[in-house]
Amino acid sequence: MTSDIRVRFCPSPTGNPHVGMIRTALFNWAFARHTGGTFVFRIEDTDSARDSQESYQALLDSMRWLGLTWDEGPEVGGPFGPYRQSERSAIYQDVVGKLHDSGYTYPCFCTTEELNARREVARQEKRAPGYDGHCRNLSTAEQDKFRSEGREAVIRFRMPGTDFTWNDLIRGEVTFKAEHVPDFVLVRGNGEPLYTLVNPVDDALMRISHVLRGEDLLSSTPRQLALFDALRHIGVAHFTPEYGHLPYVMGEGNKKLSKRDPESSLAMYREIGYLPEALLNYLALLGWSMGNDVEFFSPTQMAEAFTLERVNPNPARFDLKKCTAINGDWIRFISPLLLTELLVPFLARAGLISEVPTEQESARLNQSVPLIQQRLDTLSSASELLAFLFTDSVAIDPSLWTDESQSVLARSIEVLEPLADWGTDAIHNALRFALVDDMGLKPKLAFGSVRAAITGQKISPPLFESMEILGKNTCLERLGRSVESLQA
Repeated sequence: MTSDIRVRFCPSPTGNPHVGMIRTALFNWAFARHTGGTFVFRIEDTDSARDSQESYQALLDSMRWLGLTWDEGPEVGGPFGPYRQSERSAIYQDVVGKLHDSGYTYPCFCTTEELNARREVARQEKRAPGYDGHCRNLSTAEQDKFRSEGREAVIRFRMPGTDFTWNDLIRGEVTFKAEHVPDFVLVRGNGEPLYTLVNPVDDALMRISHVLRGEDLLSSTPRQLALFDALRHIGVAHFTPEYGHLPYVMGEGNKKLSKRDPESSLAMYREIGYLPEALLNYLALLGWSMGNDVEFFSPTQMAEAFTLERVNPNPARFDLKKCTAINGDWIRFISPLLLTELLVPFLARAGLISEVPTEQESARLNQSVPLIQQRLDTLSSASELLAFLFTDSVAIDPSLWTDESQSVLARSIEVLEPLADWGTDAIHNALRFALVDDMGLKPKLAFGSVRAAITGQKISPPLFESMEILGKNTCLERLGRSVESLQA
């Protein structure tokens, strides 16, 4: 199925990608995939003071990691390129010239100090803040006088002075009164175009049909509607897109999740070991519902079911615990073979295995990963659980020992040494008979000391399976060292 629907994701390459940004990308991607439309990935990098190549690469890498493939954009191309705004300067200059010739813009020479002073007067007089049109009707002579004083002029758009009402795809009918939408700046005094110009111009030239973006941009919509009217008049735009504003993502204290909040950083989730499918699964739930209480689904399943009618306009709260729980569900859902592959970089980073596992390391991984799959919430947590399997000796916290530990371990050595069959069942049966049936200890007390000696931990993968993987010699050696340490 194909359609004329065209949506875009247009982040600025400043800082690290954050989950609120990714949620916006996901909803646009899902809408495009559901309707058979086109997903455009555009980079808004006109702020030379804040944009960086490092952030640009991080954006592309993040989108690839998440599997949010784009139909047009960087590295893919398309009929409306280039897709980096820093490479479209000539286009913006041409549009500004046409707007000026048609009377839609004017130069504004007001200094920051003058603007602030007039805003303060408006505040005291309880008038709407914003630009008061001071330079709107300057004569050519007045403009020349300001230039002779060395003043730089910004380019402002001349608003029509009417109220704006539109049917928001998510919020229904929205109205902004004229006094709350004053003339606004399109181009800085140094000639650098602003978001207020380049965003609508690119939407027009790239034939964007639907703009799905965050609620924080709701107030910019009246300005863009007015600009689109002008762009249609000068032949740049063929139509005005439909707008839909996604709900806020809230953090702690019911405050909007910001880049400064640790849980907003996409890099953090990759570092800790969240699966991209899991993260997208959770982000989809922040303002959208599959229906029928279904909360576990793949990005593809989301796209198949996605409709704007199911987007809730109310703010959504980011819950890290729930996000982590869904990640755990995904870890348990994937195959042990895939999980083993995904764990390799995390275990290598912890110094437990080689970056390219040896044959022996691979064999041990294939044996041990299924033992911990049900216990993992993140990929990085596997390192602590598996460390004892990839080291010659383990450090044991003395608090793990009990008054019975020395006798338990000594008896364990006695019954394990003669075993010819070093298998899980044989180990279990021997230890249970000796420690529980013979010594009369409760399993938790009996096996806790053995677990501490073998793994160095109070909580570990299944004990008897782990002992089989470690091998008889290693297990007897660790039990023996623990007995010696308790005797000392």
